[in-house]
Amino acid sequence: MIQIICHKTLKYLLLCAAVLCQVEAVAQSRDQQIREKVDSVLTARYYKTPYDTNYVVRPEGRLTLKVRLNQSGNSIHAKGTVNDVYSKADLSTSNKTTIAVAAIYRGISAGFAINPAKMGGFYKDYEMNLNYYSSRLSLDASYQRSTTLSGDIKSDGNDSHLESGDITMKVLNVAGYYVFNHRRFSFPAAFTQSYIQKKSAGSWLVGFSYQGGSIKTTDQLKEKNPDAPETRIYIGHFGIGGGYGYNLVLGKKWLIHLSTLPTFVVYNRNNFTVDGERKRAKRMHFNMLFNERVAVAYNFSPRYFAAVTLTVNNSVFDDDNVTVNQNKWRARASFGVRL
Repeated sequence: MIQIICHKTLKYLLLCAAVLCQVEAVAQSRDQQIREKVDSVLTARYYKTPYDTNYVVRPEGRLTLKVRLNQSGNSIHAKGTVNDVYSKADLSTSNKTTIAVAAIYRGISAGFAINPAKMGGFYKDYEMNLNYYSSRLSLDASYQRSTTLSGDIKSDGNDSHLESGDITMKVLNVAGYYVFNHRRFSFPAAFTQSYIQKKSAGSWLVGFSYQGGSIKTTDQLKEKNPDAPETRIYIGHFGIGGGYGYNLVLGKKWLIHLSTLPTFVVYNRNNFTVDGERKRAKRMHFNMLFNERVAVAYNFSPRYFAAVTLTVNNSVFDDDNVTVNQNKWRARASFGVRL
């Protein structure tokens, strides 16, 4: 009787094992089918290029791995005569340096970045960058919150120095582009290397720029100089304009990109507050925002590539008495492999 039960138990266990194996095989098959379906959709989307393939093509390889070194900074230069006193100021923030690693699979990317100086407690500012590049539209956006703006101010022979922590600055820069010759000219080929520019081509651009933010004194400055007024300056500028970009291909491996988009400010909202009294700033006679880009990319082979890019946002404000110029820049060096 015990032997019969054991045989029945063994047969039951073997049957359960067989069923579990079949279920696992079906699940694995289903997972494989889903992966293949997703990969097929991503592949079709990846190679469905909006470009003229005589000029721009997708690189081969499913996966792209990148290592990037980024550095950015901001500077402000002002000069002019107020109340018959000539003054000049040259201020700049601490430069930000980050190291980033990214993986891109069929156009979908993921990555992370580290800031060694911030990890060591040496970098106190905060900065965020967003970049979007497609065949027709491109967008650059950056936000910076800084307490490290420092430099020299010269006024009627009296020199003073602003130290890190004396003032805080918050600034947002946004620039959007539309590419007219979007079939033959590619921003992504120059700045993300997600396409390859085969032949030289250029395009007229139209777009907008926005710059807004504030600069205000801190308690630290007040403690060092009790007579210093509490000051807050707010700026907000929106401009529209047009420009031109060009991708120069040399020897089938080199790509050199240059583009510029000057915009005329059509709306501004500027004011300043001194010791609690708010005043509206005078309207500037000359008020423009500029956006410049430079990139150099080199394809060692279909698999390996390297690139250096530079993006600059400038603002120039000028009236009868004062000229203000701000320069926000970001440089990037990258090396990648396609698998």
